[in-house]
Amino acid sequence: MIKSMTGFGRGETVTDEYKISVEMKAVNHRYLDLSIKMPKKFNFFEAGIRNLLKNYIQRGKVDVYISYEDYTENKLCLKYNSALAAEYMDYFAKMEEQFGIQNDIKVSALSRCPEVLTMEEAAEDEQQMWKLLSENIEEAAKRFVDSRVMEGENLKTDLLGKLTFMTGLVEFIEERSPRILSEYRAKLENKVAELLAGTAIDENRIATEVTIFADKICVDEETVRLRNHMENTRTELETGGSIGRKLDFIAQEMNREANTILSKANDLEISDKAIALKTEIEKVREQIQNIE
Repeated sequence: MIKSMTGFGRGETVTDEYKISVEMKAVNHRYLDLSIKMPKKFNFFEAGIRNLLKNYIQRGKVDVYISYEDYTENKLCLKYNSALAAEYMDYFAKMEEQFGIQNDIKVSALSRCPEVLTMEEAAEDEQQMWKLLSENIEEAAKRFVDSRVMEGENLKTDLLGKLTFMTGLVEFIEERSPRILSEYRAKLENKVAELLAGTAIDENRIATEVTIFADKICVDEETVRLRNHMENTRTELETGGSIGRKLDFIAQEMNREANTILSKANDLEISDKAIALKTEIEKVREQIQNIE
């Protein structure tokens, strides 16, 4: 199967505690260009996200959007600084001895001393957070690939249709070319007969002129190469995979052969078909730009 480089995918998980969503969209690009926008708390996972996505995507400019909403209250925990509490008690004892007053400190009073008890945000479980994030990224990536495959099949059908049409143009050129020689020979003989006014025609001279003309307009090599290129394109489309770059190179070669045919054309009908062939090849190249 072949894949388009345009696609969209989404993965989302919603619970009573949180909502996490991942969206992906892509357009054409020569290489893989990943742009990831996400909350700061996920920055630590960026390398892992990129490596994960490379398992699903080879080419394209891909934008990834990750959002996270926490529906719980701030996850806070109480922290007890025992070393600081002991230091407070040491100083209270010294104050009792220095000033001769009773040390009446109780636990409730000690707990109110600065920094003995503090509220801190609970640390996230990175392993659990990555599991949650990676599951949604994979879900989005799979849907993203599915959309690319669906569009890729449409591209394949369209390209195969264009190749069939191009094959018909090449067949016409191949059939028309020999008739051009016959027509040229007939015209040449008629012209010479008029000029010589009944004098015998030198058949060798006529044959030589026809041979020179045939060499100038012969497009056999070009049509053979065109057929090979078109067959290679069909094979690659049926084989599938990441074939975009290879097909683009083949299309360039097809365009080169069509240009040569047009430059050699000494016949209006062949010129028209060669122009139609070039036009169709350009359409093929445009479509190939969408293939991964």
